[in-house]
Amino acid sequence: MSVTVERDGSIAILTLGDDENRFSPEWLDTVNSHLTDIENNADALVTAGTGKFYSNGLDLDWLSANSSRGDWYIEAVQRLLARLLTFPRPTVAAVNGHAFGAGAMLAIAHDYRVMRSDRGYYCFPEVDIKIPFTKGMAALVQAKLSPQTAVTAMTTGYRFTGPDAHAAGLVDDTAPDEEVVSAAVSRLQPLLGKDRGTLGAIKTTMYASVTAALRPGDD
Repeated sequence: MSVTVERDGSIAILTLGDDENRFSPEWLDTVNSHLTDIENNADALVTAGTGKFYSNGLDLDWLSANSSRGDWYIEAVQRLLARLLTFPRPTVAAVNGHAFGAGAMLAIAHDYRVMRSDRGYYCFPEVDIKIPFTKGMAALVQAKLSPQTAVTAMTTGYRFTGPDAHAAGLVDDTAPDEEVVSAAVSRLQPLLGKDRGTLGAIKTTMYASVTAALRPGDD
């Protein structure tokens, strides 16, 4: 798993792991623990993977072996997505490699995304693996993409390269592999010093309908 946090000044760089970085329950707990510390003790957040993957999303092996806990698991994943969407610090996903399914959703929940320019795919494969989007996940994707890009991303399973993703508005910039994290940090530099309470309140208002869909039990 190897989820770690480093600092670049007051910016926290949360590395999601060193493999496919799938969302096991242990991974979810570890990431949430780090996010609590970052929320309280850093001015901004970058997330990144290492090597070939940013994140391949749901831990389908765990889910298959624990099908009776499926509802609990999806709720936990959606709560993480809602937390990132309304995180009271500026956030950038440094998409260093493949971002698939819930991994792509995690990236899109950030304020901004920088993707590796030469390798890696950004993809929502649900239509091909026969897993329909939940209402919350669909709401998240549709809140961040133009209607036509959402149609392509959600209904075709298209694998966007970095340049494709940039042209479609899935990501805000691209960079060579060795510069993805530094480009994400640079994007955050002008945003430091925002009041946490104000920023969190603004994001909560902006995405109220999405978070309601991601956390239906909170109604």
